[in-house]
Amino acid sequence: MNKFYITTSIVYVNAPPHIGFTLELIQTDVLARYNRQKGREVWFLTGTDEHGIKVLRAAQKAGLKPGAFVSKIATQVKNLKKVFNLSWNDFIRTSDKKRHWPGALKLFKILAANKDIYLKKYSGLYCVGCEKFITEKELVSRPVGRDSSSIVTAGLCPIHLKKPEFIEEENFFFKLSKYGKKIESLIKSRKLEIIPESRRNEILSFLKKGAEDISISRLKSNNSWGIPIPNSNQTLYVWLDALSNYISAVGFGCLASKDKNKFKKLWPADVHIVGKDIIRFHAVIWPAFLMSAKLPLFKKLLVHGFITIEGKKISKSIGKVIDPFELAKKYNTDPVRYYLLREIPSDNDGDFSYQKFEERYNTDLANGLGNFASRTIALANNMDFPDDLKVLKEIEVRIEKTRKTVDFRINEFKLHEALASIWELIKFGDRYVNASRPWETKDKKTIFNLIVILDNLSALIEPFLPETSLKIKKAIKWEKGKLKIKKIKPLFPKIESSSFN
Repeated sequence: MNKFYITTSIVYVNAPPHIGFTLELIQTDVLARYNRQKGREVWFLTGTDEHGIKVLRAAQKAGLKPGAFVSKIATQVKNLKKVFNLSWNDFIRTSDKKRHWPGALKLFKILAANKDIYLKKYSGLYCVGCEKFITEKELVSRPVGRDSSSIVTAGLCPIHLKKPEFIEEENFFFKLSKYGKKIESLIKSRKLEIIPESRRNEILSFLKKGAEDISISRLKSNNSWGIPIPNSNQTLYVWLDALSNYISAVGFGCLASKDKNKFKKLWPADVHIVGKDIIRFHAVIWPAFLMSAKLPLFKKLLVHGFITIEGKKISKSIGKVIDPFELAKKYNTDPVRYYLLREIPSDNDGDFSYQKFEERYNTDLANGLGNFASRTIALANNMDFPDDLKVLKEIEVRIEKTRKTVDFRINEFKLHEALASIWELIKFGDRYVNASRPWETKDKKTIFNLIVILDNLSALIEPFLPETSLKIKKAIKWEKGKLKIKKIKPLFPKIESSSFN
């Protein structure tokens, strides 16, 4: 079967969705649409991670019960589908007692039956933001003021720059140390593929030091908002709970035969797409869980970086956030998709600024694709084309070269480079039309060649800019072997001045 099962991570619902997760959704959507184009049976999963102390505290701060709070945020995440023209097939919520809980608990029971779970008293520094324990060596310091003589605050989490809490309790632990060497071997042999190479090397370096056993539960008295473990005073820790969504969503743990068949059909996942901050959980802990449960491993882990805003890390405390809904409302869906996919390297960090956005919009979209489409459609409108017209060999070769480059770059998880290759074809089309001057010659062969370029561009951009692709396809119709051209409105009206100053 030619199936393709792809997932995002599931977004933590302690706050409304931000532009970083929107990027991940759009990247995953590109790969889902691309593989559908290739004739594969695609299943695209996303969802929400809804348990844990951080969510419980966020709900309390908002004056809501946890269930009502997470439902409110989950609805906002679901709304991203329409706003950004996303094509996911399924949306899983970890608070779903019918779909998710049975699979998460079944996984726990299997790990326990295979003697990879044990009770242990533990004390340590715990970061609620990271949902993990932090060693003394990992802690950092930062000055409170602006100059070197300022007071220094020490003992902070390196990610959230907040002091972790001291926790002492008895939890269930998983024997991660038992699987470290096996996972290291799989990654080295590329049987478990991690892209980009820098992230692969990061995980290999981590595993070289030796993987330590991890806590997979919390006391109910300290974390009541979670999946209760039967016959115990514990709830499932967020990472066993969250990671199991990839199998619970496709029927693992469910009793219905249709769900069992779905799991057999779709698992293992072909691709997980995650941010660099949760790579260890997906590249080390998740494979170890699967090994213990004797389930096939997922095939590929694609890791993206962070978005900074005008060079600064996204931060609510200093007002550095981008509301994806407001961005799409202002500029429309495809321009936002284009900027995030082109300006932000798929495999690394990238920066967002409104100035860069509008420069990209005017240069690449309005003056680039939009202008080429308008010129071509205007030249071909109401023109009858002979049946025997053939594409110029040079153009045929150039289109095929672009198609192969795009395929290669997408499979490397370099979506930004794939888009750059497509835009080189647009520039080629511009040079061709400028050199041929068909508005003077009215040469049908030249105009036919331009239509072929534009038609192929519409197919190439479909995974990236689906709405724009559809508009172009509607303008170029092949009816009973005859080429019919319909006028279209400008695809990307130029932005004359910014309202974000």
